[in-house]
Amino acid sequence: MPVALSEEQIIQALKKVKYPGFSRDIVSFGLVKGVYIEGTDVNVRIAVTSADENIPAQLQNLAIEALQTVPGISSAEVEVQASKPAHQPPAGATASGSGALPQNKIPGVRHVIAVGSGKGGVGKSTVAANLAVALRKLGQRVGLCDCDIYGPSISLMFGATGERPMVTADEQSFIPVQRHGVALMSMGFLLSEDAPAILRGPMVTRYTQHLLRNVIWGDLDYLILDLPPGTGDIQLTIVQTVALTGAVVVTTPQEVALIDARKAVAMFQKTNVPVMGILENMSYFICPNDENRYAIFGEGGAAREAERLNVPLLGQIPLEIAIRECGDKGTPAVEAYPETKTAEVFRDAAKRLISTASLSTAS
Repeated sequence: MPVALSEEQIIQALKKVKYPGFSRDIVSFGLVKGVYIEGTDVNVRIAVTSADENIPAQLQNLAIEALQTVPGISSAEVEVQASKPAHQPPAGATASGSGALPQNKIPGVRHVIAVGSGKGGVGKSTVAANLAVALRKLGQRVGLCDCDIYGPSISLMFGATGERPMVTADEQSFIPVQRHGVALMSMGFLLSEDAPAILRGPMVTRYTQHLLRNVIWGDLDYLILDLPPGTGDIQLTIVQTVALTGAVVVTTPQEVALIDARKAVAMFQKTNVPVMGILENMSYFICPNDENRYAIFGEGGAAREAERLNVPLLGQIPLEIAIRECGDKGTPAVEAYPETKTAEVFRDAAKRLISTASLSTAS
């Protein structure tokens, strides 16, 4: 007497099917919408949102191959419901590679911009904080979500380390902390300063989604996402499930940083997230004694990379003691020293982001 097939057997087989171009499987991405078993016949329904017309056929073939390895199945049928992503790259942006996964908008937010980097130590959080304030100074309604679960720093950079976000009456959602006109959410608000976030991959993904979607952001023109360094679970979860207007990649001029910046750009391109530009941090140092300009970390690296990738160079941020001091004291440099060259670079970058985002909305 043959053993009856179970849904668990089918799911386990489908977990071996990787989404094209990624190391994660279609089950963990939530693409499997139904499993139907009738005797030895199996029908699986998959739903995918992709700009790549080849993705649905690839998934169908891979799923059928996986099901054919399950003992007892005489007939395996896979239906793939494919749809185009509502979010399309703006004109002139780079967005190539394999298709995007299902993406959802964050209620009340017009544009979501991710700020990422391939490695740590390039000043990505400093850039995210100052871009948020620069956008606010240009009359935009702005929020900033610190998506670095393990090393949150936005609470410190905005002088709100002792703050705790309020919760709604049903205790299901947070009300963001307000500082310098920006709505803030960070794991740093939920942990004490010396308490580490000891979490495995699935829990990190869950916390990331909670910070984004269980927050009453209100009506925002821009929500800036400060991503952790690298191209791991948190970054992939965000770029594959949130309808991003685009991404900004932060680097420093030297080759060791540019190597990792290329990986970040490739991740965004592979997931059809437009790269809105590259910001070069610590570009040069102006000596206060002789006012000469010194390229401590090299010169022109980000400009050459932006040209190679056909994306804008949004600006070159000087290496200034005041930027570090402002971050430690809790007032972003654009707020504390609005007349400096640094503030000017951030304002110009913010203006370019607004222009690019407007093109995205128009298209």
